[in-house]
Amino acid sequence: MSNDGPIQDIGEKHLVVPGTTFRKITEAVSRVTENPAPRGWWIMFLAAVSFTGVLGLAIGYLFFRGVGVWGNNSPVGWAWDITNFVWWVGIGHAGTLISAVLFLFRQKWRTSINRFAEAMTIFAVICALLFPGIHVGRVWHAYYMFPIPNSMSIWPNFKSPLLWDVFAVGTYFTVSTLFWFVGLIPDLATLRDRSVNSVRRMVYGFLSLGWRSSNRHWQNYERAYMILAALSTPLVLSVHSVVSFDFATSVEPGWHTTIFPPYFVAGAIFSGFAMVMTLMLVARVVFKMNDLVTMTHIELMNKIILATGTIVGYAYAMEFFIAWYSGNEYERYVFLNRAFGPYAWAYWTMISCNVISPQLYWFKRLRTNIPLSFVISIFVNIGMWFERFVIIVTSLHRDFIPSSWGYFHPTPTDIAIYMGSLGLFFTLFLLFIRWVPMIAMAELKSVLPEASAHHHAHEDHDHHHAQPAKAE
Repeated sequence: MSNDGPIQDIGEKHLVVPGTTFRKITEAVSRVTENPAPRGWWIMFLAAVSFTGVLGLAIGYLFFRGVGVWGNNSPVGWAWDITNFVWWVGIGHAGTLISAVLFLFRQKWRTSINRFAEAMTIFAVICALLFPGIHVGRVWHAYYMFPIPNSMSIWPNFKSPLLWDVFAVGTYFTVSTLFWFVGLIPDLATLRDRSVNSVRRMVYGFLSLGWRSSNRHWQNYERAYMILAALSTPLVLSVHSVVSFDFATSVEPGWHTTIFPPYFVAGAIFSGFAMVMTLMLVARVVFKMNDLVTMTHIELMNKIILATGTIVGYAYAMEFFIAWYSGNEYERYVFLNRAFGPYAWAYWTMISCNVISPQLYWFKRLRTNIPLSFVISIFVNIGMWFERFVIIVTSLHRDFIPSSWGYFHPTPTDIAIYMGSLGLFFTLFLLFIRWVPMIAMAELKSVLPEASAHHHAHEDHDHHHAQPAKAE
């Protein structure tokens, strides 16, 4: 991939520590999958697996007792289940954005973080898909959501946003998984060639699809990667737009607004980048990846968090303006009730986490402060969860008839399912960083000064010199 013109503005020397060689990259990334896991990994893994067990028990209890074990009540028919669904889909957004969009714009700094982000996307979407499946009440009829002609000849209702979600999120999951896997092939081949035991060699050999690093392999790989990147880019915009239609296509005051699609997309990128930051900073410390994930990466990600956080803040203000400008008293009431009603605590938590905390990133000293970046990334994810909660619950809990007003209280089952979904996400993510190269070695090498414009054919000979490739 030729890289001419002003694309190297960032200064590629800042993307890896000076003195990094092809071999050092291979060693640093491969050793994580080859050496025994550090104690920190085991502690986190056992905690995550325990929470996943809680998820299994909570869902079993839900199936046994029915949706009544949730806190949903008469006006608040949708609550934590849909909040969590939208939140998880949002977290899955940064992966495809970092990988596909930044790849198409030739942003070299994505190479150290794209693998994390793509894996995170896939696991977040798995957690998201859990919620529409379990919130339908009679779970054994969940196949109604899919466009399959079933035994009773009932076709799904194509006017239902729930079905649109199935199409949008399903497509997103499929394309993201393919994109992730295609990017992995050269790195899996490196692990295959470095393997010393036959089981590892067989598994990585099977997964690397006979990759031999020939010129023709690289040409096909780059073409496939480019096509998948081009397919993924419109998905970044479409998926969360469709998720926002769950609300925007209703006539409910507080939901029926045209700003939802772009506002949800900006919020999704915002929460996704924050989650990448949280995971990346922890892995960087635990696996000593400071040479490959440099301060430049952290600062550039913080700039994107600042930009998307400011867009989200603008959207909040615009919602209030439109509610006032519409002259619709119900719409006005919903927004005033959000800010000053019984759920004001949730609304102001959302504003302080999403709008105020990222504003610290206007200062370079704070953008490059690692503990602060970690704290703000967690704040942003808390704030984005509250945003979904505020949109859903405060719009519903006081409807047109004051006698039917209510207040939503989550039940232990609600909380257990949410915590369990976090456990599932971290279990999958920890298994990923243990067995799969968490940094794209082949792509990161292209950033080094030694890599010429047509580096790939030469690069990979060095790729393998840690241990000669074994004959089939």
